[in-house]
Amino acid sequence: MRRGLAIMIASLALGALSGVAAYQKVRPQVGSINDAHWQEIAWPFPRDGWPAGRAFRCDGASCGPKVELYVRPKIGFCNCDTGVADDDEVDRVADLDLISQRFTPLAPGKVIHIADMPGRLRSYDLDMSDGARHAAVGIAASHRCDLLVAVAQGAGTAPELQRAALDFLATHEMHGWMTAALGGR
Repeated sequence: MRRGLAIMIASLALGALSGVAAYQKVRPQVGSINDAHWQEIAWPFPRDGWPAGRAFRCDGASCGPKVELYVRPKIGFCNCDTGVADDDEVDRVADLDLISQRFTPLAPGKVIHIADMPGRLRSYDLDMSDGARHAAVGIAASHRCDLLVAVAQGAGTAPELQRAALDFLATHEMHGWMTAALGGR
């Protein structure tokens, strides 16, 4: 009887610690980004097959209209030989469908480099569930067999979103986080 009680208490304690750890991972990391315009917010999407990433909002004049940026790693989800090969791959992996199922590419994408990782960027129009239209930029960059994906969305134009997202992803803090998120490699 005592042994069963001890096992049950240990199981409850481990479950509580796991819950706390999961909460710590998805809550905003206040003060971790040294940029006056960008504020980290909670990951707004439900759990899926990938770990939650980091989410940010910029309301500052440097971003244009309000921009939200969602970034996360997808470990083992990239073609190890070709990386992010084409626009169809950006459409599939960049998490646009978490924001809206109705997105339309505006033009062919372009090759980019983020934190020394090659990838592609593509601009989109989003039809939001409330009837509003937003612009979005999908980004997918590869490192070995891993992906780092980001999507920026807001009421501004696609070029404004692209500039704001790429500038923020190029910061020292984000470069360090992206490197750590991909296993420090």
